[in-house]
Parts: sequence; structure tokens; C-alpha cells
Amino acid sequence: MNKIFLIGWKDVRLAFRDRAALLLMLVAPFVLTLGLGFVTGRFSNATSSGISNIPVAIINQDGGQLGNALVNTFQSKDLAELVSPTVVTDEAAARKAVDEDKYAALIVVPKGFTESIIPAQGKSAAGVLQINLYANPTRPTSVGVVKTILEEYLNRIEMGRVSGTVVVTQLVMNGLIKPQEANKVGAEIGARQGESPVAPLIRLKNVNQDVAPPKFDVLALLAPGMALMFLMYTVSNGGRTLLAERDQGTLPRLLVSPTSTFQVLAGKVLGIFLTGVLQMLILIGGTTLMFGLDWGDPLAVMLLVLAAVFGAVGWGILLTSLAKTAGQISAIGSAMMLLFGILGGTFINLASLPVWFQMISKITPNAWGIDGFTTLALGGGLAGILTPLLALVTMGVVLFGVAAIRFNRRNMIG
Repeated sequence: MNKIFLIGWKDVRLAFRDRAALLLMLVAPFVLTLGLGFVTGRFSNATSSGISNIPVAIINQDGGQLGNALVNTFQSKDLAELVSPTVVTDEAAARKAVDEDKYAALIVVPKGFTESIIPAQGKSAAGVLQINLYANPTRPTSVGVVKTILEEYLNRIEMGRVSGTVVVTQLVMNGLIKPQEANKVGAEIGARQGESPVAPLIRLKNVNQDVAPPKFDVLALLAPGMALMFLMYTVSNGGRTLLAERDQGTLPRLLVSPTSTFQVLAGKVLGIFLTGVLQMLILIGGTTLMFGLDWGDPLAVMLLVLAAVFGAVGWGILLTSLAKTAGQISAIGSAMMLLFGILGGTFINLASLPVWFQMISKITPNAWGIDGFTTLALGGGLAGILTPLLALVTMGVVLFGVAAIRFNRRNMIG
């Protein structure tokens, strides 16, 4: 055991003496996190999330109760710091303004929207009209906020429509109203629901007044994503050094000493693991001191770091067992780092993507790690990250097992 630790610690010291490796292990994640923090407004004093006063254009062609309620929702005091709505009438000019980045999005409520949901007495609905959202592709985060508000509003309307239908049906079935009165009563229920501006749609405060609401920080998404993406570089670089030492004759000379093949391989793997853990802890400590980022419960964060590095090292060792030369690992490892960063949600919000894409992302330690770190940053505890922890540990065990079989068949360090 002592030999395994000594071999591993030797590799850790060599990794942190490599200036080029340090640039990608520590400096690059810091710089990119800092840059994205400025882009998202994290370092402005507007709001704690760095997202505020999102410019939104609204065209209300409907003029009915539900159309007006939508405008009132965006103009409500609860959303005053989050969105900055402007009611306009010229759709062509508004679309051009969105294209010119003057607005994050344009919402168009079509004429007859209210009547398509709440038909006038004596009329039947011909079909529900759709509200159009024209989005600015250069502001994905802001568009996501606007879309969430809009979807919540529409969900409320749908819930009211369904509940009204159920109420009218029950009244008819119990003989409280006549069937010919159903449309009239339904219209009255819908009208009463439409009178309200749907005020409780989104609250920027916690329902439980005894507990402080969780503070969302956009860096809670950016920093873990960057750290996990460059962690993949660290683990692949560790595998590259293993093959490089084999080609240079260092490993054969080490095996001549009273050191077994298992001890050498275990020491190398331990070195990669410890390097990854130190890298993550340095990045976590650095963002905490420099940016005041709260990563959450320290114990849960530490366990998640260990699990994430374990899963990532599994991929690094598997890549090492498949590659024939150190150069192959360098090329494939860089590609894997970027691919896993994209699949794992470093650059995009996985929740907004199709289900099949979200399923594919689960093969990466990045997706599970970001899921866990986000949960902790939003106030969750150890119980909330049990699934990511189990997934990452299982991933590491499976990948290590496959890599071990490959090593035995190829006798790669013998």
C-alpha cells in the first residue's frame, strides 16, 4: 500500500510542476468562468442572479380578458426586477428590434385568443389560438426566463379551463343546472377566472415565510460545468503520461524493482485520482474566495467531488486501455473533453433539450456532477444528491472493470 501511495503522490507532484498542464487544469477554468460571469452579468449589482430587466416586447392583439391578464402579469410588481416589458403595436418593427438585440423576445397575443378559450354565450370554440414567441438567439438565458413565465401563465389558463369543464359537468350530472345552461355557466366561470391578472403566477419569495429563500447564483451553474469539463483533460492527460512512460522505458525499469504490476497500475490510477481531486478543490476554493460563490454543504460537496473524479478517472483509464500511443490519448482526450462538456450541460441547459438528448448526457460524469452541484447550490443537502453520487460511483466501477480487462489482454505496462 505504501508503494501505491508513493507512486501516486509522485505523479501528483509531476502534474503540478507541468506549467502547460496547470494552464488547462486551473487557469483556463478560472478565466472562462470569470468571462462567462461578466457576460451573464454576475458581477453587476443588479440582482443576485445576474439576470434582471430582461427587455420584452408584447403585442396584445387580443384585447380580451386573458390577453390583458398576460400583459398585467409581465407588468406586475413581482416581476419588476426580472423583466422590463414594453407594449407595442407594430409586429414587423418589433421583430426587427429583436433581431437588433433591443429585445430578448417578442410575445404576440393573437386576436380572438380569449374567445378561443372562453367562448361568448351561444358560441362554440373553433380551436384554441396560439401565443407566438419570437426569441433572440443571442440571449438564450433571458429567453428561457421569458418562456418559463409564459408557459406558467398558459398552464394556469389550461388548469382553469379543465377545472371549469369538470365543475360544469358535475353540476349537470347532479341536476343542479340544465344541460342547455352548461355553455352559459362555463362562460361565466371562465370570465371570472379571466378577470384576475393571474397574480400568483411567479413569486420571488419563499412560500414558507420562516425559511429564507434560496439565493440563485449563475456561477453555481458555470463554475461546476467548467471545472468538470477541464477535469476530463486532467484524467486523459494522466493516461497519456502512463503510455509515455511505457514508451520511454520508465515503467519497465520500475517493474524490475520489487514492485508488482498491480502496484504500479494502482499507483498511477491513484495519482490521476488525487490530481483530479486537488484540481476540483482548488477551483472550488478559488471561486469561493474570489467570487464569494457558495457551493453548499461542505460534506456533500466533498463527497460529490470524490464521486465525480472517480467517474471521470474511469473514462480516462478506459481511454488509456484503448489507445495505442500517448499521441492518440492527447487527440481523443481533447475531443472527449469538449464532447462531454457539450453533452454534460457545460454550455447549454439540458432541461430545455429533448428527452433523448438528456438521456445520452447521462453517460458523462459532467451531467451528473452539474446536477449534484446545482442541487447543493440551491440549498439541497446530501439526501438530494444521492442519485448523482450513486450514478458516478457506478460509472467509475463499470469503466474500471472494462479497462482492467483490456489491460490484462494487452499487457500494456508489462
